[in-house]
Formats: sequence, C-alpha cells, structure tokens
Amino acid sequence: MHYLDGLMNGVKRNQKIIHVEVVVNYAGDFWTELVPKLICGSFEAVVCNGWRRGISKDMYAHLKNPNVTQILSVRVPQKLEKIRSYPILNLLNSAVLSFFPFLLSTPILPDSFTVTAFLKSLFFSFSPACCHGRIVKVPEGPLVRVEGTEVVIPCNVSQYDGPSEQNFDWEFSTDTTQNSNFVHVVSTWDPWFTSTKYQDRVNSMEITLRRNSNDAVELVIGNIYPSDQGMYRCTTPSTDAVVQGNYNAVVEVKVIADGLTVSGSKARATSTLNLSEGDAFQLRCSASTNSSEHTHLYVSWEFKNGLAWQEILSLTHDGKFQSGLEYSERYISGDVRLDAMANDIYRLSVSQALPTDEGAYRCRVSEWVKGADGSWQKIQEKTADVANVVVQPTALGVFITRSNVTVTERESLDLTCNFTTDRSGIFQAEVTWYFSNSPEDTLAEAQVLLSADRDSVISDSTLISLSHVDRSSYHLLIRDVSLEDSGYYFCQAALWVPQHNGSWHKVAERTSLPVTVDVLAVEPNYNVFLSASKTPKFAEDPTELECRITEAQNTEANIRFTVSWYYRLPLRSDEVVKDLLLATMDADWTLVVGDRSKQRAQNGEIIFSKPTVDTFRLRIQWTSEADRGDYYCVISSWSRQRNNSWIKIKDVASMPVSILWSTQDYALTVEAVKLKPFFMAGHTFEMTCKVSSQNIRSPRYSVLITAEKTLNDQTHPNGTTRIISLNQDSVVRREDWTDQDRVDGVVLEKVQENEFRYRMYQTQISDAGLYRCVVTAWSPGGGGMWREAVNGLSNPIQIDFQVSGPVFNVSVHSDRTTIYRGELVNLFCIITVEGPVLDLDDMSFDVSWFAMRSITMDRDPVFLASLDRKGIVTQARRNGSSDVSLERIAPLEFRLRLHGCEDQDFGNHYCLVTPWVQSAAGVWQQEMEIKSKPILVTVKMDVLNAFKFPLLIGVGLSTVIGLLSCLIGYCTSRWCCKKEVQETRRERRRLMSMEMD
Repeated sequence: MHYLDGLMNGVKRNQKIIHVEVVVNYAGDFWTELVPKLICGSFEAVVCNGWRRGISKDMYAHLKNPNVTQILSVRVPQKLEKIRSYPILNLLNSAVLSFFPFLLSTPILPDSFTVTAFLKSLFFSFSPACCHGRIVKVPEGPLVRVEGTEVVIPCNVSQYDGPSEQNFDWEFSTDTTQNSNFVHVVSTWDPWFTSTKYQDRVNSMEITLRRNSNDAVELVIGNIYPSDQGMYRCTTPSTDAVVQGNYNAVVEVKVIADGLTVSGSKARATSTLNLSEGDAFQLRCSASTNSSEHTHLYVSWEFKNGLAWQEILSLTHDGKFQSGLEYSERYISGDVRLDAMANDIYRLSVSQALPTDEGAYRCRVSEWVKGADGSWQKIQEKTADVANVVVQPTALGVFITRSNVTVTERESLDLTCNFTTDRSGIFQAEVTWYFSNSPEDTLAEAQVLLSADRDSVISDSTLISLSHVDRSSYHLLIRDVSLEDSGYYFCQAALWVPQHNGSWHKVAERTSLPVTVDVLAVEPNYNVFLSASKTPKFAEDPTELECRITEAQNTEANIRFTVSWYYRLPLRSDEVVKDLLLATMDADWTLVVGDRSKQRAQNGEIIFSKPTVDTFRLRIQWTSEADRGDYYCVISSWSRQRNNSWIKIKDVASMPVSILWSTQDYALTVEAVKLKPFFMAGHTFEMTCKVSSQNIRSPRYSVLITAEKTLNDQTHPNGTTRIISLNQDSVVRREDWTDQDRVDGVVLEKVQENEFRYRMYQTQISDAGLYRCVVTAWSPGGGGMWREAVNGLSNPIQIDFQVSGPVFNVSVHSDRTTIYRGELVNLFCIITVEGPVLDLDDMSFDVSWFAMRSITMDRDPVFLASLDRKGIVTQARRNGSSDVSLERIAPLEFRLRLHGCEDQDFGNHYCLVTPWVQSAAGVWQQEMEIKSKPILVTVKMDVLNAFKFPLLIGVGLSTVIGLLSCLIGYCTSRWCCKKEVQETRRERRRLMSMEMD
C-alpha cells in the first residue's frame, strides 16, 4: 500500500479485499482524542485535530465478512522506523500494548502502526513549530448571486507543510451562525465524502471542483437555487508537523431572484434595416432590473460582421462611456453615440453609415453588485439581438470619353472626365487628373496634373487648365504639347456628403482606366558627312576629321544638334565589330569624354571642337599606332520642351573614315668601341657608343652604361651594375656608382646626336668586367612629351688587367663551433699573402662578416659587421639580446665576437675581404674581393641552467605554503570545536496482517 505524507486519501474496493490508505497526523492531542475514537464501536468518519479515519458504516459491514482476507494494511515510511532505536520510546510502546491489548488483534491498526504512528505523534508533539501556521482563505462574504446562474467560489491554502498538492473538502450549512452541522458537498480526495443530498448533483457534474493549482481550487455550482443560500466551508486536511493556523474558512452565499430584463426595440426587433451609404440610423435596447439588492447595469452595443463580436460603445456600471478599438475615432468625432433615455431605453445613434457597418447588432447587459470588499462583481449577463443592418455602397463610375489619342507636337490636347452615380441629394465631387509613363504605375507613383476640390477650386497652370463643364463632367486642356507629354492619362473622382456636425465625409472614390496619348515629334530632315582634312603618313603625325550637317530641313529655333564621335577597331571579317565612344555632347553642348580618350583629351593630345553651326571637328595632335582604325560621327537632333528641357528626337550616323598608313618596324643598332686597346691599373678607361636607327621620326636617345663583373657583388647578385646614365634631354645621373674615393671618376657625355662617350678615371683592378651601352630611342609625343620607341644593347667591352702582384687568400676559424646559450664565441678571419713580398704598410683591407641562418646555405646572407681600411666599424641592427664586436688583432687577422649567443646566432658564418695595395707611385689600388669558406656555429640550450631558477622558486613556494597550511590547521584544531553527528541504525520490518476479534 502507498503511504501519503498527509491525511487519509480515500478508500478503494477491489473485489473481496478492501484497501484503506491511512495517514498519521503527527500533531495534536493524540491520547485524549484519537485513541477513544479508534477503540469505540462507531466507524463513522470522524475528525480529531485534523486527523480523519475514513471508515464509513458501509465499510464496517464488510469488516464482518469472513471472506475478507485483509481489511487494512499500513506502511509506515522508513524515516519513522528510526523511532524504534530509542529505548524510551520502546518502553512507552510496551506500556501502550499492555494497556490496550486488544489493539494487537484488531485488523484496523497493525503492530507497525501502533508502534510507529502513535509514538511518532507523541514524539513530534514536543517539537517546535516549523512555520507560522496554515492559512485557508475564501472570498469575503456575503456573495450575492442570481438564481439560475453559475457560481464559482475559490479557496486556497498557504504556509503549510507537507506535500505541495493539498486536498480540500467543501461543506454547506443553511445556518449562518457557523456553529451548526455542515453537510458534506464534495472533496478532492474522498469520493465517499459527498452526502446523499448532493450525490445526484455531483454525479451530474452540476457541482464540481476545479483545481487551479496545487494549493487552490474552485467550487463550481452550475445552476444555483434559492435552497443553496447559506454558509459554505472550505476545509484542508492537515499535513503540518504542528497544528497552527486555520484549517477551514467560511463564506456566506446569498441567492437573489433574476430581475434583469433585456430586449430590443419592439418596432425593429431582429429586423433587417436597409440603408444607403452615408445614411443615419438608430437602434434601441431596453434594459431594467428589479433586484432586491442594490445593483448597477453595464450596457454594451456590439457588432458582428464575421465570426466574432466586437464592441461598439458601452455605458459601464460606474457610469462611464467606453468605446471599442475600431470605433474610438468615430466616437470622438460624434459619429457614434450612446444615449440613455427614459423608460430604460439605451439608444445607439450612427450619423453616417459606412459599408463596414453592415452586419448584426445586439445589446449586451450585465448586472453588477458591490461586494463586501468594495469591489464590483458581475453576477449575471444577458444579450438581445436588435437588428441586421445592410448598407448599400454608393455606385460611382468614372470614365474618359476618348480612348487612344494621337496628337502632333505643338498642338493642344483635350480630354473629358465623366462620372455617374446613383446617389441623390446633396453631395460634392472632387476630380483629380493624373499622368504616368507606364500603365503599371500606382496612383502614388503617378504625377498629379490638376485637381478640382469639392468647393470647385481648380489649381490651373499656364499650359494646363481644368474646366467644370457640368455637375458630372470635367474638361482637361493641355496647350502646346511636347514629346514629354506622351504617356497615360487617367482621372479620379470622389463623392463627399455633409455630416450632422457640418463636416464632409467621403462616401465613394473611383479611378478611370488610363488613356494612351502619343505625341508625334516634328522631325528635322538632314544628312551627315564625315571627311578627313588631315591624314597621317606615319606615326606621330596629326589627324583631323570634320563632321558636317548637310541638306537640313525643318530646323526651327527649337531644334539643336549635337555630335558623338566613335572609333571602330579594325578587325577580321569573322570578328564582331566593337565601337568605342570617344566623346559625346548632350543637349546643352556639354562634352562627355569616353574612357578611351579621357587621359589624352586632358593632356591636349585629342581636341574636340565646333568651328561652325553645322560642323564638328576631331583633331589628334600626335597619331599613334593605337589610333589606326575607322572613325564615324553621329549627329543628334534635340527638341526644346515647355519647361526648357531638351528631348532627343533623331540620330543620324555618317559613313566611317579609315585612318591608316604604311608602317615598318623600328630598328636600332648600338656599337661600342674601346679607344685604347691596352692600359694598366690607375689609367683612364674610355669607350664610345654609336647609335643608328630606322623608321623613327626625329629620334632622341638615352644611354645607360652597365658593367658585368665576375666579383661577388652583394648589392647586385646577378653581377650587373648600373653605373651612369644620360636621358633624352641630356641629363646625366650616377646610378649605382658608390665609390666615395672616386665620386667624379666616371663621365658620360654626348659627342654627337648619335654618339656618346664614357670615361672612367683611375681604374682599379676591381673595375675589371664587361661594359655595355644600353640605348633607348624616343620619338616625340603629344604635348611636348617623349614616347619610348625601341631599346638596343651594344656589344660588350672588356676591361682586363695583367696582374703581377701578390695573391690574397682568406680563411675562417673558431675556438669552438658548438656553444650554449649565453656564452661567447670567437670567429677569426685570417688573410694570407702569396707572391711578391709587400710591406705591411702598403696593404690595407676591408673586412665584412656575414651569416646564413641555415645549414644548406639556401638563404640570403645577413650582414653582421664590417671594418673598413680606415678602421671604421659598422654594425648591423640586431633584434635579440646578443651583441657582436669586430676588431683587428694582427695585421692579417681579424676577430668577430658574438656575446651572449642566442638561437638566432645559429648558422654558417663567413668573411668577405677587399684588399687594397699601394703602388710605387703612392696610389691605392683596390684588388678583387675574396670570400672565405663558411664555418657552422651551433647554439644549444643548457638544461641545468635553464631549470635551476624555476626549481628553486618552486621549492621555496611549496615550503612556504606547507608551513602556512600547518599553521592554519593547528589554529583551527586549537580554537574551533566540531560537532559530533550520531547516526542511528535503521531497522526494517515487514507489515503484518491483523484480524479483527
């Protein structure tokens, strides 16, 4: 069986076995109240301090049936079995068993119930209260209700213990003293709770309980009778550990007779009211009450034109008018009113019927009474259908008398807008004419031409007028039409009727079908002729084209001509012709240049002009190869409109003119000649460059002297050095010549128009190599600019010296090639001399150190430091913390030091040496650069030193934290106390079945 932590939840019958779910109350005077009730012979349902034994007399008859094998079994929760572990409770249990020996033989209370439930109640009677007390609430009475209506009485409980879902019992008494016996009505948990008096009404669902939440229910009486007037008590069985608070609440219900009468107008009850749009109508509703209580009426008019009713206007129970959402504006304007008249008549007045007012109308009246708490409560509501209103919309037809219209430019256009209507009486018309370029344009997109309002005020213009022919005709006249007047014309008419407050209301509005108007332009007749006044014979010659207007007719003052120039690229016969716009003129003669000729037009290379009224000219100052092709012009005629705008009416194109000339390829020849066949170091080197060209008009030349050396030039890895240049304007410029001792040691000059001479003074052995002349031919372009035509390269001239002096070699050594991070490494660059013996004072060296950050030598070298022959040290900028130093430790030995090596110092290192030798004449000669073999430097990490400081810091911190933890533990055990927790042993026993004596 299931145990519920609350009161008894009910009785369930299953064939011969009756199961009773029992709940033990843990509070209350268990010995003085509960025990006498259990041992007595009456098994009626009793209540003792909120604890109920749910055994009725009918059940008692089944208790005597010998076929019943088990009458009652109770399973006590495991949490209560701990009570058996207390010796004092076991002693009390023995005393109870000896005092009530018959309890052991009764099937109503088994042993587990006797020991556990009784003592648990006794145990908790000494416990302190866990809450402020249970509170059961019902509405404040009396509740006034009307006979025959539905009554809903809510009840809720709060501040309770136990399960979240609470149970409720409802009882009724006709005595208002609240002390009389109550009759059981309905319960949420006991199906046998209802008395026979209410059994039929409960079974038929006339009286039901509706649970709103776990702690709130509603007693619903579907049809209340005068006999239902009285006191209603709501009781909640206790699930609390301590009895505290109120467990029931009482409310009085007062039933009054139905005195509310609602009916529609006798003359128009449920009748159909046929109206025309704009008519006024009134509806009446009669509502009265003869209630014995002081009640107020809430009268509301409602309208339905579909599925749902919507509120029109209401007079509330507190005397205020309230309009529906759809009728708020009409109520404020006075179009809709609600009048309270004599003889309990409530009249709805509508001054202007609209098509949306068509539908059913009813009157809804509710009766309200003020409750004991001062709030208004609706006690009943009735409705009465009043009338069905049918609103006939105003018929309005709008049309234009003419269909498609064709008119010649400069003539007049007249259109008439007529409308028809079935409406009589007073009304005014409003007519508006519209124009649009497309028949699919909406009314908002169309252009308003003219309009006449309902007061016949017309907004005329100079060329457009609107006249009122009669009441239903309006005439539109457009004078001096132009091409821009071509399009679609339509008119819109609206009918207005006066209202009772003097304002006007629009009852109908229609728009006519559009009428197509075509304006024929007066086109001028003319021809176009294109001729070439100047044609080029070869590139860079000028080209001039003239486009003329011939045989012009009908060219009045309102006609203007403009030109557009086009270029057609010459293509093969099977290719598609592509026309490129060079320039065009718009109607106000503003020139718009195309992308192809925009830059050249800005530079003045292409000129567009209009020398005469009928002639347009295109001039190319310097014709290039890209200008070869076909040219043609297009003359456009424009017509002036009324608003001084221009519209293009015609285009006439000329026949194309071809601009071609015979061309030959440019040819350029450059020859280099060495003037002195043999010379020695320190002498002057001299060579000339002679240039000849063909098919180039008025050429000029620019010359560049280059040298291809076999040395290891780090600035120019490809071995080609640009020395000096002279441009086409004879401006000389040193390119990559960086010898500071021979700043003016090279000269390039122009001997003739096609001959140039190069000199190099005080030549060094390092100047050995192949020398060439790089010549560029230029032809004059537009605007004084020069255009590159063709390039040429001369034959090489070699400078070679017969060397009989010493031979230098260089090598690199290191004290160690594998080092750890942060250590010092020494790299030595040692120079050896072979051949004739020289004095050390006649030798000097430029030493540079480089590094490659790879083992395979596949990366670019990185400059480290250098020491020139004058003793000046230059160091590269470094990103790391390591540093370098370079010094000369012997006449032929140089040392590079890497301080505090890092990972980035790894790689191959080598030195580059440039020897300088002093001749007998005292002149220093630069020898060939020599490069040493690389040496690999490897940087490793010292693991012990890397982890020494982190390990020391970690050990220190661990020691400090351990000592601090011991100190905190000692202080805690010294000054803080701990609580002892005792755990009792749980004991489980099976429930035993008892038989009744």
